[in-house]
Amino acid sequence: MIDDKAYQYICNLVYEYSRISLGDNKKELVAARLGKRLRAYNFQNYEEYCNLLSSPEGKEELVHLVDAISTNHTQFFREIKHFEFLRTIALPTWCSRLEKDNHNMNIWSAASSSGEEPYSLAIELSEFFSLKNGWSWQIEATDISTKILERALTGVYAADRVHEISPDVLRRYFQKGTKQWEGYFRVKQELRERIRFTNLNLLQASYPFTTPFHIIFCRNVMIYFDKPTQEELIDKLFHLTLPGGYLMIGHSESLTGIRHSFKPLRPAIYQRP
Repeated sequence: MIDDKAYQYICNLVYEYSRISLGDNKKELVAARLGKRLRAYNFQNYEEYCNLLSSPEGKEELVHLVDAISTNHTQFFREIKHFEFLRTIALPTWCSRLEKDNHNMNIWSAASSSGEEPYSLAIELSEFFSLKNGWSWQIEATDISTKILERALTGVYAADRVHEISPDVLRRYFQKGTKQWEGYFRVKQELRERIRFTNLNLLQASYPFTTPFHIIFCRNVMIYFDKPTQEELIDKLFHLTLPGGYLMIGHSESLTGIRHSFKPLRPAIYQRP
């Protein structure tokens, strides 16, 4: 079991690097998730692991630490109300605004995890723009976990991960695996190439984006941050959202009590005025 001193050191390190606030009630969770890291080095206790983290070689291990700590629960079309709003309100509104301007849609999945969210977005955009000539779109997908991004890049999912997708949509956008890949589905290349996956810490000093976004999905991330960090993040997202653009946060999250300049539209849906 991890002792208080080692746990506090790890909590402070994780917060400093990622702003994830673990709190006193996550000790068992942290110990369970870091068990593999101790076994990888054949360490007998967490003191040895903390010594590694504090050494010159610890910077590389810090990435593995955050990978292990990060929660990556997701699914296709999770929190469906957001996708319904995207389909019926956000995309039509932007299309009417951009009709006489450039025909390019820029969307960011800010906590893309294993890829289900950005691929769900890509399916929605592909369906919406299929009958609209001259339009282009792309999705930036970022996550702090390098390990989970590697999985997302493959676009490969077991059958139980795609079972809620309609057979029609599944045929159009996924390849069914055969032989050793039986029981798996892979997102088709024409959809995969619309998404750029990038490792990114949401609280880093600057982002590698040159243009702001029409729509940002940043869902189920703020629940791991303290209030000052939430305000800092929301301010960053505000300045990366085009005027009239939309921000989607998780349904278990809220901007109530946080200083921000977004206009609330619906539960977990905001707009930059």
